[in-house]
Amino acid sequence: MRLFTQESLERLRSRVDLIDVLSSHMELKRSGSAYKGLCPFHDEKTPSFIVQKGERHYHCFGCGEHGDAIKFLMTYLNLGFQESVESLAERFHVHLDCVEAKDQYTGPSKAAMKEAMEIASCFFHFILLHTPEGHEALHYLYSRGVCLEFIKQFRLGLAPKVSGMLHKVLHEKKIGDDVMRGCGLLTRSDSGKTREFFSDRITFPIYHPSGSVIGFSARKYREETFGGKYVNTPETPLFKKSRVLFGLNHCRRRIVKERRVIIVEGQIDALRLIYEGFNFVVAAQGTAFGIEHAAELAGMGVNLIYLAFDSDDAGREAAAKVGDLFQMRGIEVRIVSLPGGTDPDTFLMEKGPEAFQKLMEKGQGYLEFLVGHLSRGIAIDTPAGKNHLVKHVSEQLRKWEDPVMVHESLRKLARLLQVPEEYLGVGQEYLPNTLIRKSASVGFEEVDPEKILELDFLRWLIVVGSQEFVEIAQFNLHPGDLRHEGCRRLYQTYLTSLHNHLPSDLLSLIQTEEDQELVAELMSRKVNREKGKEQFAQSIQRILDRNWMEKREEIRRRIHSGQLSDEEALSLLKTFDELKRSKPEVNHGTASPVL
Repeated sequence: MRLFTQESLERLRSRVDLIDVLSSHMELKRSGSAYKGLCPFHDEKTPSFIVQKGERHYHCFGCGEHGDAIKFLMTYLNLGFQESVESLAERFHVHLDCVEAKDQYTGPSKAAMKEAMEIASCFFHFILLHTPEGHEALHYLYSRGVCLEFIKQFRLGLAPKVSGMLHKVLHEKKIGDDVMRGCGLLTRSDSGKTREFFSDRITFPIYHPSGSVIGFSARKYREETFGGKYVNTPETPLFKKSRVLFGLNHCRRRIVKERRVIIVEGQIDALRLIYEGFNFVVAAQGTAFGIEHAAELAGMGVNLIYLAFDSDDAGREAAAKVGDLFQMRGIEVRIVSLPGGTDPDTFLMEKGPEAFQKLMEKGQGYLEFLVGHLSRGIAIDTPAGKNHLVKHVSEQLRKWEDPVMVHESLRKLARLLQVPEEYLGVGQEYLPNTLIRKSASVGFEEVDPEKILELDFLRWLIVVGSQEFVEIAQFNLHPGDLRHEGCRRLYQTYLTSLHNHLPSDLLSLIQTEEDQELVAELMSRKVNREKGKEQFAQSIQRILDRNWMEKREEIRRRIHSGQLSDEEALSLLKTFDELKRSKPEVNHGTASPVL
């Protein structure tokens, strides 16, 4: 990682035109000596995002977001500090001095490599549009329904079959072989000769969030072309395969705003979706999609994934793998089921965007998809087959990090496979092994599942803090209904502070360090207020279900204890049947409160 001198950073900040940077990503209108716009960091109808001409900082009076150009790129585009600084320095032609380090990169400069990649992109585009060889590739693209406007918009190109043309063009631009090798445009053959990396393939530029070309994905369009279907730029200082997602530069803004993304397998699929208005899509590029890609999207606040992979066996296998990466992070995944033998590109050409939108709306939940995928070849109508499937799926679910998602998915699995929830340990030992804390005795202890469920309820109640939520809570849960001692105490304290008309006095009423840590843990996670009421009701329902199941289990144990008279056993059996028929539902205020 490069360390920039403080003088360089100050020089950059003084040269940056903040209004110019902001205007590239949002609409600003002049208002006197200031510029105003709708804040990109929260939803609003009246502009509250302000920047004064000549100032280095922006400020939103709606959500409080404040910062300079570097922070804006870091927050809005989800870039790292170094990426943001380098992007601005390149844009405003500011030289950056670095603190010397022993492991400092000594290869070609990134600026030189970016220049080479930009020239290569323009060269490939020219070859496709203006040469006889390019006309054959154009015919292939036209046969796939790719129009000229599409080709120009995304700057598709063609790497010519004969090696040496790009090399010559770059040399004429005073770009040396070391730069070409550094950015992946040149390589060495087995015989030791230098040759161009891309040959006889249609090229798709891959962009950095700042807009510069950092790599290519190249697709063969003739069967006789050597190698696999796609060839990508090798790992370079510009191009990190584990972090790059094709199409993200076109779609980042909408993905961040809507917190959802479509993931497809191929570049043409992604570009077709963008062209048709679904500009919240990235290409997984097959098996290359990994943990860091999932982390990149999760870091952008994505909470809903649509997987639109091919409908063949390989596509289903990829969907199972990629979907699990997101479910492990507590991100909802839905499977867009395409008709047999089609891909998103073909489907959109034949059926249109409205039909694809309907497929998205009917998207299958990941759990249902996983059960269907894993049950292929298993006789689930037999006890052995069902047992095998239950064990396989439930073991996978327990690896997910979000305890609430694990809990709800196990309950759903029980319903799908028609097995008792108790068999899957719902509400008991369902937490994944990753949720552990240090213990003085043996080194680790499992997190209390009661605490997880009840903190979720308290988080919605206290963080949102609305009168409606308080009333719903009081209509359904008494402090005594909570099992975790700290959660029970915190709930009672919160209700007491409200009763005394001192809601802001909650923290001052907390006496113990343990309870203070509990509040800190509660406040450490954000809540999505858009679905607040629904999620809050679900958190209450989980506690009601747990308590109901515990009552049933206690009565069952007593009935089978062998210590009751026939009369007592019959009475309890009647109580058990009544309890079974009266499963509790969340009271939204239509009956008397429990408090």
